[in-house]
Amino acid sequence: MDLVLRPGRPDDAAACGRICYEAFAGIAREHAFLPDFPTTEVGVGTMEMLLNHPGFYSVVAELDGRVVGSNFLDERSPIVGVGPVTVDSEVQNGGVGRRLMRDVMDRATERRAPGIRLLQSGYHSRSFALYAGLGFQFRETVACLQGPPIGGTVPGYLVRPAREEDRPACDDLCRRVHGVDRGGELADAIALGTARVVEHEGRITGYATDLAFFAHAVGETTEDVRALIGAAEEFGGPGILVPARNSALLQWCLGRGLRVRQLMSLMTIGLYNEPNGAYLPSILY
Repeated sequence: MDLVLRPGRPDDAAACGRICYEAFAGIAREHAFLPDFPTTEVGVGTMEMLLNHPGFYSVVAELDGRVVGSNFLDERSPIVGVGPVTVDSEVQNGGVGRRLMRDVMDRATERRAPGIRLLQSGYHSRSFALYAGLGFQFRETVACLQGPPIGGTVPGYLVRPAREEDRPACDDLCRRVHGVDRGGELADAIALGTARVVEHEGRITGYATDLAFFAHAVGETTEDVRALIGAAEEFGGPGILVPARNSALLQWCLGRGLRVRQLMSLMTIGLYNEPNGAYLPSILY
């Protein structure tokens, strides 16, 4: 194939968004799952955000001058997150996805990022094989949960909007739990007004950039993350991502009306520390 890779541009949003929707919807329908992007418009909106954000690296694949795929790398924090990687259904299984993955991996190497991470839909065995073949290691299974807001509180745990002055405490908490911070994402969430913190015994013990598919949360304990989930007015996108190994949190969510939409695999290259606390990853990691 005469395949050309180039940087993404804002005017690629329509083509990339259509491909993103069709690619995810197609594989989801094959396995009787709901798609991560429910409409073309949601796909285009996501691409517009990613292509216009200075914290994301983008690469677009063209075949004979026609856009046939794209991939992204979230560079807002020390560990970089991959995706979404999508390929036009007409040229899938022809090596385009591998080329797009190699490109963002080379980019991470150039930036000397200590680690690369992604989440992969459990029902999509071909993508699992692709990532494993590229050197990604499976770390754990994550359940995507969606449902009505729980609307409860955890005694002794106060949830409030995050403020700019909370950032050092939140970054320190993330470093204690994961070994690295996600300060760039947190800064964006505070500016957007979606970030929340948990206070327990007079100090910050947890935070969330939002309770949504593209957001993450960190807590010293499961109680901190329970408080954040309980205070959420909704769960954005396909839902929140709960590590399956945290049985107490998963069972608590299921017991309050949330349901599993799909299982996903957290996969990594490079630096990875076993979490020393409770957390919710985003779809990027």
